Amino acid sequence: MLPKIFLAITGTLYLLLAIWCSISPKVTSEKVGFELMRGSGQSEFLVVYGGLEFGLALLFLLPILRAEYLQSSMLACVLIHGSLVAFRTCSFFLFSEISPMTYSLAVGEWLIFLSGLGCCYYLKFES
Repeated sequence: MLPKIFLAITGTLYLLLAIWCSISPKVTSEKVGFELMRGSGQSEFLVVYGGLEFGLALLFLLPILRAEYLQSSMLACVLIHGSLVAFRTCSFFLFSEISPMTYSLAVGEWLIFLSGLGCCYYLKFES
């Protein structure tokens, strides 16, 4: 039950982020340091920050409807967030002038990654 709740929360967060990025791209892009160029830049932001985050939300919410996807969704969550954590951590060593919003995102990514690992550990002993 704990992994399902974790994925439901994570999926809901991604759904909210997808909506926020899609309906308010100027605000959200500025918060993470992007300058949206008209046309292609706006399209790319909508697709990657709206569409991709929406797809991730669906992936994480899927076990609510189909319990047999719980382990695969948990694995995907850990792999995705482990990658985000690795690349984000590298970025802190490579770049300067990182915004507070970016640090907040990093904290969230670490929390999701570590919580996901905990849920995978829990699943291992539950089954």
